[in-house]
Parts: sequence; C-alpha cells; structure tokens
Amino acid sequence: MTADVNKTAGPDATPPAGPEAIKAVPVRHPGRYVSAAVALALLGSVIYAFAQGKINWGAIPEYFFDGRIIDGVLNTLLLTVLSMVIGIAGGILLAVMRLSKNPVTSSIAWFYIWFFRGTPVLVQLFVWFNLGLVFEYINLGPVYKDYWSSFMTPLLAALLGLGLNEAAYMAEICRAGLLSVDEGQTEASHALGMSHTKTLRRIVIPQAMRVIVPPTGNEVINMLKTTSLVSAVQFYDLFKEAQDIGQNAGSPVEMYFLAAAWYLIMTSILSVGQYYVERYYARGSSRSLPPTPLQRFKAAVLPTRRPKGVAV
Repeated sequence: MTADVNKTAGPDATPPAGPEAIKAVPVRHPGRYVSAAVALALLGSVIYAFAQGKINWGAIPEYFFDGRIIDGVLNTLLLTVLSMVIGIAGGILLAVMRLSKNPVTSSIAWFYIWFFRGTPVLVQLFVWFNLGLVFEYINLGPVYKDYWSSFMTPLLAALLGLGLNEAAYMAEICRAGLLSVDEGQTEASHALGMSHTKTLRRIVIPQAMRVIVPPTGNEVINMLKTTSLVSAVQFYDLFKEAQDIGQNAGSPVEMYFLAAAWYLIMTSILSVGQYYVERYYARGSSRSLPPTPLQRFKAAVLPTRRPKGVAV
C-alpha cells in the first residue's frame, strides 16, 4: 500500500498545507487610559493652583546661589558625613557586641539600641543641647574641663543627636549583614587557625557587605534630610539659612521651595552614587550585572547593531 502511494505522488504534487498562522490580538486595557487621564488631570490642577498662588518665583533663582545658602549646603553635607561616620563606626561596634556571647556586652548593646530607636531624634537633640541646665561643668579630670554651655556647641549637639541615634539603626543593619554569612565560613577560618578578629575582618565582613550596603545608602540619604532638624539647636544648615533668609526677605514659602530644590539635587546625586556602589558589591552574586543608566540610555536612543543577513 505504501509503495502505491509513493508512485502516485509525483514531483509536482502540492505539499499538504500547514496550520494557519495565529493572529494575535493585543488585550485592551481601557483602565490604563482612564487612570492616566485622572493622574494628568490631578497634576494639572496642582500646577494651576500653584500658578494662581501669590508666589514670588523670581526670589528662588535670586537666592539660589547666595553665599548663605551655599554655606548651609556645605554645613549640611559636613554634618551628614560626620554623623554617618559616627553612626557606621558605632553600628559596627554595637552589632559585634550584640552578637557577642558575653551577656554583659550583649545586654548593653541591646539597651542602647532599644533606647535610641525608641526616642525621637528631635527629643535627643534638645536633650544634648540643654544639658547645660543640669550640668554646669564638664570635667574630664586632667584632660579637659570647661563650662557645659561653652563645650556643647550647636555642631556638637547636632553630631551627638544624629550620630548616636544613627548608630542604633546601623547596628541592626550590620547585625543582619553579619548573620547573613553562613556559619561554616567562620568555622572553616577558625579551623585554618585564623583569630576571631581576623575572621571577622577578612571573611565575614566582605561577604556581609552585599547585605549592608543597600540599606546603608538609604540611611545616608535619610540622614541628609534629617539634618534639617538641627535648626532647632541653632545650627546653621541649609534649612536654617533658608528659613532666616525667608523671614528677612519676606518670602518664607519661596525659600522653603529653594531648600527643597537643593535637597532634591543632593539626594539625587547620592542616589546615583548608591546605585554604583550596590552594583560594585553585587559582583559574584549574579552572573550578569544590571545595565547602568548610561547603558540603558544608549540602548534606548542609539540604533542596535544587527549581524549581516538578519532582516530588520
């Protein structure tokens, strides 16, 4: 039977027709258009409301690069860096103490974290700034002795209030990073004769950085914004300078907008830096690193090269 069929089908026989091509119809999403229209309407209403308000927009560029504003920006950055140095150093120390098998050091670290995380930063700033009402002198023996009001400057009160509070949060971040490293790493390093300190420095901490770095970047950005609270203790940061200029120039709201613009610029720069730091520490944890913003821009704007012979 098979031979007869092959003899009948000649070379000009039409091959059997294949399956019909599927016509894909995209799913319609009318809700997206409605939500986009509502969002644009709300945005337009907000812009219209501010356009109708009695706002002196010309005061913002006039004072944007004023010497007092620039000094406030520099003081804000200085306070952010110093407070984060105190917070990171204290957080690492507290995390190690918290994970210690010594019940005394572990309990002290737990109490510190509990106290500073449980009280507002503004309250802590006022406590440090007003301790002169309780202590007349600061007496460190032969090292240092002075009136408390002379010792506790606005900068020192701001550093203690922000830095010590940040140390409590960084302690939990560092502790989570240290616990993320498998215990077998520590056991293997001890079996090779490495001390506990060397194991922590050479084995545990480098691997824990992938967990510690992302939330630390968030804490840096949050610290930059939290520095605006130090105006309560008379430290002249960006917010304090803008506030004083606004009161003297009769344009307080405009100066608040100016301060917000400077905070947005600084936090945006820090966000870009955080992205590249996270990308650096992500090496080894994933096979391919995510594209950078510049690479994404090039892929979206520049034409993609195709090999020869491939239809576009």
